[in-house]
Amino acid sequence: MAEVKSTCCYCGVGCGVIIETAESNGKIEVTGVRGDPDHPANFGRLCSKGSTLHLTANPSLQMQARLGSPAIRKARGEDPVDISWPEAIQTVAQKFADIIQEHGSESVGIYVSGQLLTEDYYIFNKLMKGLIGSNNIDTNSRLCMSSAVAGYKQTLGMDAPPCCYEDIDSASTIFITGSNTAFAHPILYRRLEDARKNNPDLKVIVVDPRKTDTAKEADLYLQIQPGTDVALYHGMLYIMLWEKWINESYINSYTADFDALRDLVRDFTPKAVSQICGINEKDLFQAAQWFATSPATLSMYCQGLNQSASGTAKNAALVNLHLATGQIGKAGAGPFSLTGQPNAMGGREVGGLANLLSAHRDLANPEHRAEVANLWGVDSVPEKPGLSAIPMFEALRTEKLKAIWIVCTNPAQSMPDLNAVHEGLSKAEFVVVQEAYAHTATTLYADVLLPATTWAEKVGTVTNSERRISKVNPAIDPYASAKHDWQIALEIGLALEALLPGNRKEGTSTLFPYAGPEDIWNEHRESTAGRDLDITGLSYKILEERGPQQWPMPVGSDSGKKRLYEDGIFPTKDKKAHFIAAPYKATAESVDARYPFALNTGRLRDQWHGMSRTGTIGTLYGHSPEPCVELSPKDAGRMNLENGDLVHVTSRRGSEIFPIKVSDDIASSQAFIAMHWGSEFISGAAGKTPGRGVNGLTCNMIDPVSGQPELKHSAVKILPANLPWHLVAFGLFPKEEVFSVQNSLRSILPHFDSAQCVLFGREQDGGLIGVSFKAAHHDDPLEESESLAAQALKQVMQKFKLDEASGEPVMRYIDKRRGVVRLVRAQEKVLSAMLTGPIGSLASTAWLREYLESGLDAKALGRSLLMPVSKPPVEIKPKGKAICNCFNVSADTMKQCLSKMPAGTSPDDAMSSLQSETQCGTNCGSCKPEVKQIIVSFLKKVEVAA
Repeated sequence: MAEVKSTCCYCGVGCGVIIETAESNGKIEVTGVRGDPDHPANFGRLCSKGSTLHLTANPSLQMQARLGSPAIRKARGEDPVDISWPEAIQTVAQKFADIIQEHGSESVGIYVSGQLLTEDYYIFNKLMKGLIGSNNIDTNSRLCMSSAVAGYKQTLGMDAPPCCYEDIDSASTIFITGSNTAFAHPILYRRLEDARKNNPDLKVIVVDPRKTDTAKEADLYLQIQPGTDVALYHGMLYIMLWEKWINESYINSYTADFDALRDLVRDFTPKAVSQICGINEKDLFQAAQWFATSPATLSMYCQGLNQSASGTAKNAALVNLHLATGQIGKAGAGPFSLTGQPNAMGGREVGGLANLLSAHRDLANPEHRAEVANLWGVDSVPEKPGLSAIPMFEALRTEKLKAIWIVCTNPAQSMPDLNAVHEGLSKAEFVVVQEAYAHTATTLYADVLLPATTWAEKVGTVTNSERRISKVNPAIDPYASAKHDWQIALEIGLALEALLPGNRKEGTSTLFPYAGPEDIWNEHRESTAGRDLDITGLSYKILEERGPQQWPMPVGSDSGKKRLYEDGIFPTKDKKAHFIAAPYKATAESVDARYPFALNTGRLRDQWHGMSRTGTIGTLYGHSPEPCVELSPKDAGRMNLENGDLVHVTSRRGSEIFPIKVSDDIASSQAFIAMHWGSEFISGAAGKTPGRGVNGLTCNMIDPVSGQPELKHSAVKILPANLPWHLVAFGLFPKEEVFSVQNSLRSILPHFDSAQCVLFGREQDGGLIGVSFKAAHHDDPLEESESLAAQALKQVMQKFKLDEASGEPVMRYIDKRRGVVRLVRAQEKVLSAMLTGPIGSLASTAWLREYLESGLDAKALGRSLLMPVSKPPVEIKPKGKAICNCFNVSADTMKQCLSKMPAGTSPDDAMSSLQSETQCGTNCGSCKPEVKQIIVSFLKKVEVAA
């Protein structure tokens, strides 16, 4: 047994982890993970995603899910063929060199990721801007953080969150806007829960169009209309001015340009803002009062502000409130942007965006360009801004960009308006995909695949939301022949140097003189000298010996700086913060009679981004088991729809089919789909184009300042899908088979009008993982034996070992006249099943799945397992919705425990008793907000009944 300290690879909280390893068959393997109690970001806590990281590193899963060797496609559509690393490196370098020499340096681009380490990011930035001589490098952080960057720079002068996590402990009011913190940043939400417990007077305000778990626990919830954030903040400032709650001394001493903002907000009266935002004037007044008069107000915000065509304006308007009230530069106060990815901050630090340079330098500044050129040993850095994410893929579509190198990200799932993105990738002359996972939507377009290392294998640094740099350390050897991202970039960079005339100054032998990641990091450190993020006092050794450190930390400092602007001096020309008079603009895409619903996207509690990692763990589907579109009860009732009914969700860009979930959390005329569901998990051919998942619907209109797209709002229409034939298949498989089964099933998703394939079950309960496949079609495929759907149906039967060729013991019921088929494979227990036909004939699906998951004796029921009834022939205790994944505790189990408690039990006592009996919420705590809701709801019902 051995242990290695490292950092979680999911969100921007930057939690420290301890990776547990053991030797097996002569190899070191990851056996467990737990939170690092010494890490100041999490103090030993991990969320539901982080606490299952070790499961993503098990050898059998790696063999199925990972890219192991470099590979090349001789032609698009063909299977890739393994090649050697030298051949792969030379192929990529030669092809890039040929395209550059024929079409110029602007004809190629690199698209990187906030999940890269700082060292990876730095070398890719240098390769593109220094060696190739183009600024066509951008990052998926453009999709999540670029409006926060622009907002900070406009108002405060630099891209730096001025706060720290300790401010949560010190705040008197916390203003959460555009963030479902309970889901997106669970460990920070645990800290907020602790702060409320320690300070019962702490007020929490939540602003969100959707009534999230975060909103349900707020002291004041403002359910605004989508995209009206700027109007809300201007309306709050109007009240602050009227009530004289602003801090005139702070405004006069430390800020500029307030008069223009004062003039602008005169039109945002409480009545006007109430009508724009759809909230009560009383609630608007209360929010303004708590924000302005609190001893310390902390704002926490994320994609609800950023992912908008007005994202920069939203960020700046929120910062205006802090400047106007002096709620900045002191403990417990300030505008705190919560980073989406683990190293989006690190990418910004090295200039990994198309308009930035190393150490927060501006590309437009000739002095900054000269400083970087001198450091790198090149004649110059190009002045022209490069293509940011959305224009980059549009340039592929219009064939202005000939080649793209995609690193550690999945744009064929995560970009908006995916039909255009897929068209661009199809038209590209050359696509390189550098990736750890084999089966993302983007790998299908790769001419060359480069296998990269991932969590537990990498070494380097990341920077979290509070500017804290943490070390990432390897616990196991790289998988198969995978190489580190920086290493691949270095080798291709060296090969390119031999092929291109180059931009090197005389005496510079190479731009890549690095023996390892520490050499790269040291050069990055050198670039920060005298800058706002100066880390010249930091080293790998200090990070190892003294733990994670915040920047700035210049030479001579014992530690980094917790919070910024305590002296009221800002990094602007006049040393003052600047108010921005940002006008309110409605959402970029209008809702109208043709597209009457506002579609919102967001995160699930237990999944991460495109699910290339979390989507391999059955446990993590328990809380949200399948893709769906959430609608309000009013809208569902008006369309005569019930839970599970299929609907077409259609935007101006595409159409997808989803089952509906009726939810009180959704306002009327709005809809919600989780951002994670791409074509790897949900697809079909009922729309105008093959299914792309949720981002086949989303809007690619961008913020003119930040370049960030409006992923948070799209206008859609929702209509019932008339698909009379349905299929449900599910089964348990050994963990060494499950992912190959799932991947085979994924390949046939488009052959039905609507289909989805997800996992279920708990690997730690015995190694069997469930695979669930659902489909719907306009006709019975059995009657169309030559159709793609008919062939796909045969593959479903084969994969679940239900066909006659499998030789397995299968019970069969077939009614060809009605198109009904029921197949159950069972030995001592039910192992798999498939049911097809009209939706009414699938009534036994739920209990049969429960029977399979419960591992009950199949012999006791015999052929009654085929009965098309809604209730099982024997009593089965339903598990209900999984609430606590760590201990497999369902909502039904919780309610049963609560029913035993004596009358008059308080919510706190009920929580203690529930945790004592079931352990729910005692490990990662991600389920605690929902557990509290169940307790409160149950106790209310008991009180009413009494």
